[in-house]
Amino acid sequence: MTTNVERHQSAVGRRQSAQPEKPGSTGTSTAPKKPKKKVWRSIGLGLITGAADDDPSAIGTYASAGAKLGPSFLWTAPVTFPMMFAVVYLSSKLGQVTGKGLFAVIRDHYPRWILHTALIGVLIGNTIEAGADIGGMAAAVELLVPVPRPIIVVVVSAAILCLQIWGSYQLIRNVFRWLALSLLAYVGAAFLAKPDLGEVVRGTLVPSIRFDREFLSLLVAVIGTTLSAYLYTWQSNEEVEEKIAEGRTRLSERRGTSDERLAQSKWDILLGMFFSNLVMYFIILATGSTLYRAGVTDIDSAAEAARALRPIAGGAAEWLFAAGIIGVGVLAVPVMTTGAAYDLCQVLGWKHGLGMKPHEARRFYGAITFFTLVGMAMNFLGINPLRALVLSGIVQGFSTPPLLLLIMLMTNNRAIMGHRVNGKALNVLGWTTVVAIFSATAGLVYTWIL
Repeated sequence: MTTNVERHQSAVGRRQSAQPEKPGSTGTSTAPKKPKKKVWRSIGLGLITGAADDDPSAIGTYASAGAKLGPSFLWTAPVTFPMMFAVVYLSSKLGQVTGKGLFAVIRDHYPRWILHTALIGVLIGNTIEAGADIGGMAAAVELLVPVPRPIIVVVVSAAILCLQIWGSYQLIRNVFRWLALSLLAYVGAAFLAKPDLGEVVRGTLVPSIRFDREFLSLLVAVIGTTLSAYLYTWQSNEEVEEKIAEGRTRLSERRGTSDERLAQSKWDILLGMFFSNLVMYFIILATGSTLYRAGVTDIDSAAEAARALRPIAGGAAEWLFAAGIIGVGVLAVPVMTTGAAYDLCQVLGWKHGLGMKPHEARRFYGAITFFTLVGMAMNFLGINPLRALVLSGIVQGFSTPPLLLLIMLMTNNRAIMGHRVNGKALNVLGWTTVVAIFSATAGLVYTWIL
C-alpha cells in the first residue's frame, strides 16, 4: 500500500521533472548504467559521514585522551578503523537495498518496544552531543573572536538551523563536503607539536591497556564517539535522499541496488572512514605530544585545549585546533539534529526528507528545530562544554551496541536484504565490532561497581 509519504515524495519528484532509474530489487538490480554525473554525485557521502564522526564531541574526547594518556593511546585509531568502516557500510547497504532509513526498517520488522527503546536512546544521545558540540564551537569561536559566549551560542545555532530549513539537500551535501576539509587542520597541529618518533611508533603498534576507571572511561568514550549511533541513521538516510534526488521518489523505485553502486559506496566509505580515523590519530598525537608531556592532563573546556597548545606548540597550533572545531561543528550538528528528526518521523510515520520544503513536512522541520533549540539551551545551564563532550561520547557508548546488534541482524535477514545479505568477511568484522563495543561498555560498568 502506498503511504502518504510515498505519494508526497512522488509528487515532489514529478515537480522536479526527474527521470527515475529503472529500479532493482533486493535480488538483482536491473538499473541501467547511470551517466557519469549521477555516478559521481554520491562520491563524498562517506567523507561527510567520516567528517561528522570527528565532531567537536569526538575532538574533545580525543584531546582529553591524548592529554591524559599521551601517545600510548594512539593504537586505538588503527584498531577502530575497520570497525568504523563495517558499521557505516552496513548502514549504507541497508539504505540502498531497502530504500528506507534505518528506523523505518526497524519499525517494519521488530516489536514496538525494541523500536521505541532504540529511538529514545538515539534521541537522547544525539541531542546531548549536538548541545555539547554547539558549546564546543562557541568556546572555539570565543578564543578567536572576543564576543560573549552566549551570543555566539545563539548565532551559531541560528545559522545551523537556517541551513537545515532553507537549504536544499544538494546545497547541504556540497557545503558539508567543503567543511570536511577543515579537519586537515589537525594534521598541521600534530606536526607543529614535534612528536617523538619512537613514542609514536610504540604507541601506534603496541596496545597499552589498563583496567582502571579513567582508562576504560576514555576507551568507551572513544568507541562511543567513533561508532556513534547518528552515523548509522545519517548514512542510511543519505542513501535514500540520493535516490530521491535522482528521481527515484517511490519506495518501489528505491528498492534494490546494483553491484556497481555497492562497490562505489564501499570505496567511498573506506576513504571517508580512513580520513576520519587519520584525523582522530593526529588529534591524539597533537595533544599527547604536547599537553601530556607538559603535565597538562586535565582540560576543562574546548578553548582551554586549544589555548594550552600555544606555549608548547605555538600560536599556529592553537589557531588550527580552534578552527577545526568550528568547521566540523557546522557539519556535525545538523547531522545529529536532522538524524534525530529522521528517526522520530520514521517511527511515527510522519512525512520527512531534506528534499521537501518546510511547509511540505512541517513536523520533520519542527523536530529539527526542537532538537537544535534543546541543544542550544543546554549551554545556558552551566554545563562545562568539554566535560559534556566526553559525557556525550560515553552516552553514545551505551546506546550504540544494541543498535549495531539490530543492524547486524537486519543485514543478515534475507527477508529484508534478499541475496544482499552479508558475506563471511563482513560478518566476521561486524560481529567482532559488536563484541568489542559490548565488552568495552561492560568493562566500564565493572569498574563502576568496584
